[in-house]
Amino acid sequence: MAASSALVRTPETTHRVYFQDCDMLGHLNNARFLDYFLNAREEQVARHYALNMGQLAREQNASWVITKHHLSYLRPARQGEIVRIRTQLIHFDNSNLVIEMQMLNEDSQKLKAVLWSEMTFVKVDSGVRTDHSDELMEMLEQLDVEGIDYDPDGFDDRVRSLRKELKRARSGEEK
Repeated sequence: MAASSALVRTPETTHRVYFQDCDMLGHLNNARFLDYFLNAREEQVARHYALNMGQLAREQNASWVITKHHLSYLRPARQGEIVRIRTQLIHFDNSNLVIEMQMLNEDSQKLKAVLWSEMTFVKVDSGVRTDHSDELMEMLEQLDVEGIDYDPDGFDDRVRSLRKELKRARSGEEK
């Protein structure tokens, strides 16, 4: 796993919206949003935290499984467009975590979609919930983004808050 100094709490990657991922209107298909988000997170985790999920599963006989998604589609992502995907850990405990993922336009001014993925750490051989190792807990503590009050029922409130934040940022630049 990554060294304890200078972990990026909110990594970002860009991705082109491909033709084959779009519907007849040239919009990213709703089901493909999940693929884009999860692929971006996997790439970011490998790059910024030196964490290989397959290797982790083999070494600890445990891995995270997704138990729930909350996904809000706000603006279309169009064929050929470059989107920016930002991810961050917003909650964790001994065996669970919640990753927030945001899809924005390339210059990060307009929010296209927000996803919360709730995950549970389970034993690979039995599927039974298990606790994170001490080493994982230390890393999760470093990655947990401060200033986001996670409420399992607060997804819609978080989406409204993000939209207002970006709107304020845009109007501040226009002045």
